[in-house]
Amino acid sequence: MTTDSSSAPPGAPIRVDRTGVVAFTQELVRLRTVHDPAAGSGEASAAALVEATMHGFGWDPQVVEVAPGRPNVIATVPGGGGPGPMLAFEGHLDVVTEGDLELWSVGPYDGEIRDGRLYGRGSADMKSGVAAMLYAVRALQLAGPFPGSVRVLALADEEGMMLGAKHAVTTGALAGVAGVVVCEPEGGEVCPTSKGAIRLQVRLTGTMTHGAMPDQGANPIPVLAGLVIELGRLQERLQAEHGTHPHLGGAYVTPTVALAGHADQMNVSPATATLAVDVRTIPGVDHERLIAEVAQIARQLGDPAGVQTQLTVIDDRPPVDTAVEDPVVTSLVAAHTEVTGQAPAYGGVPGTTDGTIFTRDAGVPTVVYGPGGKWIAHQVDEFVEVEEIPRYAEVYARAAQLFLNRQTGME
Repeated sequence: MTTDSSSAPPGAPIRVDRTGVVAFTQELVRLRTVHDPAAGSGEASAAALVEATMHGFGWDPQVVEVAPGRPNVIATVPGGGGPGPMLAFEGHLDVVTEGDLELWSVGPYDGEIRDGRLYGRGSADMKSGVAAMLYAVRALQLAGPFPGSVRVLALADEEGMMLGAKHAVTTGALAGVAGVVVCEPEGGEVCPTSKGAIRLQVRLTGTMTHGAMPDQGANPIPVLAGLVIELGRLQERLQAEHGTHPHLGGAYVTPTVALAGHADQMNVSPATATLAVDVRTIPGVDHERLIAEVAQIARQLGDPAGVQTQLTVIDDRPPVDTAVEDPVVTSLVAAHTEVTGQAPAYGGVPGTTDGTIFTRDAGVPTVVYGPGGKWIAHQVDEFVEVEEIPRYAEVYARAAQLFLNRQTGME
C-alpha cells in the first residue's frame, strides 16, 4: 500500500541559511536578464552565478545552451540514503523588460531592501523562487542522508516560448522525476491547476487597390474586424459551455495584435492583414476543436469577401490539473502547514509556467508554489517580502523530506 506523505518520518531539522538566501536573491536581481541581444543582456549572467553557487555547494551542475546565450543549469543532488523517488524544483532565470524607468521609484536592478521588501525586476518573478529552491536543497542535504534524489532546474526562456523547459524534456532532464515543484510566485497558494494557452495568428490575404476604388480589390481589414467580433462571441459560447473554474476563472479568447496597411498611405486598401489571438483555457476545453472553430470562422468571413485566410498555431499549451491527492501536492501542503502553522489555500495559475511543458510533454505531475504576490509580476516596483524568501526555502526543504521519505510497497 501507499501511505500519505504526511505520515513520513519527521527527518532531521532543516536549517536554511536565511541571510545567504536573501543575499543571493539580491545578487540575482542585480543582473539584468531580459533577453535583449541588442543590449547584450540575457540569462547567461544569472546562469553563471547559479552554476558557481551550485559548485560551492559541492554539486555537479550541467550547463547547456538551448539557444545562443540562453543556458539551462541543471544539477542532481543524490540523497545518499538509499533508493527512493526523485523530486524536482524548477525556476527560470529570464525576466521581462523593466519598461519605462521613470515609472520606477527604485532602481529595477539595484536589489534594494526597503521596509522589509526586496525590490527589483524579477524579485518575485522569479529570482526569489530560484534562490529559495537552491538554498532549500542545500539545507536538505546538510540535514543528513535522504532516500532518492533531488533535481534542481534553473532554466532559460520561460517568459518567451519556454525553450528551456522544452529542451529539458527532450534531453531527458525530466526522466525519472516523480514530481516537480515550480517555484513561481503564487501569494501563498498551492496551485495544482494552471490555465491552458493557445497562441494563434490569422493571416488574411486580399488584393491591394486604390482607396478610391475599393470595389476593384479585396480589402482584408473588414474581415479582420468581423473576426474580432466573432471571437468575442466564441468566448461567450466557451464560457457558457464550461462555466467558471473555482481557481482559474473562465476561458478567454483575446485579440492582442492587429496589423494592416500603412499610416503613410491612407489611400491604399492593403493586400494583407494579420490578427494575433491569445486564448486562455480551463480544464475541459478541447483545444483541437477550438482551433478548428477559429479557422472555420475566419473562412466563413473571408470567402465571401474574396479574402484568403490562413491560421497558424504558434503554441498550444494545455491546462494543468494535477490531482490534489498527488504526493507532490500533499507533501507541499503538509510542509507549508508545519512551517507556517496554517494550512495553505489552494489556487490556480492564471497563465502558464514551465510546469505546463513538463506535464504536457513528460507526463510529470507539477504544482506551482513560490514567494511573491501572484499579481505583482511584470509590474513597476516589483517586490517580494524579504521574510518570505527563507520561509519558502524551509517549506521546500521540508516538502522534499516528506516526499522522498514517503513509504511505498507492502509493509
